Amino acid sequence: MAETWSGEFYCVKCKEKREADGDVSVSEKGTRMAKAVCPICGTKLNRILGRA
Repeated sequence: MAETWSGEFYCVKCKEKREADGDVSVSEKGTRMAKAVCPICGTKLNRILGRA
């Protein structure tokens, strides 16, 4: 089961913080990142969570 994260993401298109639920993945450098979709405009959201 994939890890999920819910909280605030910054939407670049709306220029506002949005509440969303996202899936956590690990980048090539070992940083955990939460990825979601903006509930208003549908843009991909990305939040860096820190080292794994």
